[in-house]
Amino acid sequence: MRGPLLRLVFVLGLPVVLVAVWWAASAGSKDVYWPPLRTIVETFPDVWTGERWRGDVLPSVLRLAAGYALAAVAGVALGTLVGSHRRVRAVCEPVLEFLRAVPPPVLVPVIMLFAGIGDTMKIVVIATGCVWPVLLNTVEGVRAVDPVMAETARSYGITGAARLMRVVLPSASPQIFAGLRQALSIGIILMVISEMFAASNGLGFTIVQFQRSFAIPGMWTGILLLGLLGFVLSVLFQLVERRVLGWYHGLRDASRRS
Repeated sequence: MRGPLLRLVFVLGLPVVLVAVWWAASAGSKDVYWPPLRTIVETFPDVWTGERWRGDVLPSVLRLAAGYALAAVAGVALGTLVGSHRRVRAVCEPVLEFLRAVPPPVLVPVIMLFAGIGDTMKIVVIATGCVWPVLLNTVEGVRAVDPVMAETARSYGITGAARLMRVVLPSASPQIFAGLRQALSIGIILMVISEMFAASNGLGFTIVQFQRSFAIPGMWTGILLLGLLGFVLSVLFQLVERRVLGWYHGLRDASRRS
């Protein structure tokens, strides 16, 4: 009982302190662009009504989910291919390093030329940015498969798809999940950026509209909502990771105790 309670204190301690400092520091603010936190909190339920949740938040989350899923599938598939074959890696590595160095927001106007200005463009932008951490971490995870384990599987006749599913992907899964975690934060950023270009709904569009109409408290509520969305998605990701990588975390905890 004491362990979970102490962990909860550590998790909530810093956010509570930061919110208290923000509340106290902004309490007497008269600055239009820096309203008191109390004003922002009071504005929140008036701005984010049920209609706005359906019209702006839900479309943003669906675009993020679609782009993220596309990046995860493509990143794991291509990363496994590149990591498993030395010649493929030698051919693709320079191109991958070049493309990785290009900031995804710069590609938004280019993607708009081919994908238009609808949801497809926004999903492609999110997927384009999210795919790189997944792909590169998958490559490194596949390359780091224990040679003894790989040789043992070969000696038992485990080859092809069975080797991939039973040896390679499980061994590489901790690094794959590390890439997926990085991609999640990138996806939220690109979700907002993509909705600032020729959009008619979404969190990014709404925040920009508040800023342009000088509804500053409303703009701040959108920023807070983005932070809360990122926090919730991070918690959900950790739950899934703990479930899928239970064996890995158990093995690491056992090695720490020994």
